[in-house]
Amino acid sequence: MGNASAAILPQSLDPEEGIVILYTSGTTGLPKGALISHRAQIARMCALRLDTVIREQDAFIAWTPMFHMASTDQLLNALMSGSTVIIIDGLKPDAITDAASRYDLGWLVMLPGSIKPMIKHLKKTKPKLKSIACIGAMADLVPRQEVADLTELMGAPYLNSFGATETGLPPASAALIPPGITDYSLSKRVNSLCEVRLIDADGKEVNDGETGELTIRGATVFSGYWNSEETNARDFDGGWFRMGDLFRRNSDGTLDFVDRAKYMIKSGGENIYPAEIERILLADARILDAVVIRKQDTQWGEVPVAFISRKNEELTEDEVEILCRTKLASYKRPKEVRFIELNEFPRSTTGKIQRHEMENWL
Repeated sequence: MGNASAAILPQSLDPEEGIVILYTSGTTGLPKGALISHRAQIARMCALRLDTVIREQDAFIAWTPMFHMASTDQLLNALMSGSTVIIIDGLKPDAITDAASRYDLGWLVMLPGSIKPMIKHLKKTKPKLKSIACIGAMADLVPRQEVADLTELMGAPYLNSFGATETGLPPASAALIPPGITDYSLSKRVNSLCEVRLIDADGKEVNDGETGELTIRGATVFSGYWNSEETNARDFDGGWFRMGDLFRRNSDGTLDFVDRAKYMIKSGGENIYPAEIERILLADARILDAVVIRKQDTQWGEVPVAFISRKNEELTEDEVEILCRTKLASYKRPKEVRFIELNEFPRSTTGKIQRHEMENWL
């Protein structure tokens, strides 16, 4: 407008100044505010360009809540590149596919819990979509058949991601799963612009094949939790951020997710990782979703219990036992199986099953 006054822009800006505070999901306590700097946000955009096939002109659909990194990070990345952002108020498959039919998309985020309704909509409407560079997120938490169906229907690979509010797309979101397949590796490729170490309880690096907590440092890492000096002192160690996630490094440098450290079950002196059991359950076509949680036990201290949503009632507890027996050591097998409806799983706004709520069911 001709009579509009020129905006007064700052002459300089410290790259370490915050651009946004995003609150973590707080599944076991009060949420923490992660302060993300201008430096970190620019680096996150650079990591996206370096490690994916997303082009600068590819549009982004922001349908997840703006308080979640899946929208905020990628929205800012798109705006920095000068590309289009389409904002949709929540999961609306018709609006999402309409936008995908009009724009070339970069990363179409699909979180656990959103994939099944999207598949249903795609099968019903059979829309003609433009190009999509990649779809999905957190493949470890999604049944393999759902990954295959979604990628085939949308003609795009699945992003085998592992990032966090605190770190952005890194540390390990550089691998893609080809469309339409169920036999794929969940091993993660380490991202650019970051360094990763796996450490034991004493802070020493573990060998390949051993389980260790993932620590990361690099340009994409946040500046710490807002007004949480005690938490920052615990979670940062000599410039490395401790993520609380357990991984194993393979000989080729890829990483296999083991579990969240806080979910580990101590049973008779043995470590049991629920995610290992869940991957076996989710690979079975008869199972829609599953989660394994700890239950206190007078003999073993803690034992695993599986909650399963099944396609039909033909799947029995005995058949689940047989399935686990072929893949797991005896001490890792669920000591109890409970069948529930898919909509009974308590979920966060990002689709993650809230384990702490389900532990109260036992």
